[in-house]
Amino acid sequence: MPITGIDHVQVAAPPGCEAEARRFYGELLGMEEIEKPEELKQRGGVWFKCGDAGQQLHVGVTENFTPSSKAHPAFTVTALDKTLPLTWDGPRCYLNDPWGNRIELVPAT
Repeated sequence: MPITGIDHVQVAAPPGCEAEARRFYGELLGMEEIEKPEELKQRGGVWFKCGDAGQQLHVGVTENFTPSSKAHPAFTVTALDKTLPLTWDGPRCYLNDPWGNRIELVPAT
């Protein structure tokens, strides 16, 4: 069973997160929102296109939400927006989403 890539990554968020997810991931980070399948819409959350190879980021609702301060997705970026509240750890650059989940931004090479 060879792995050929990543289809999607999911981050958790609290109930009622949709507007803030659209602002942060859509407006601030520039990801394009994609429609969730009809049968999953009642669960809440928002999905975004992430990259040119069909990868996706799913923001999923978790009732007893706790942010992930260590485990995180890492997104390749063409340029770093210096106005974002970035934290540096050596060559690595991080920020938190609105609910405290860690997000890594990796400059494209």
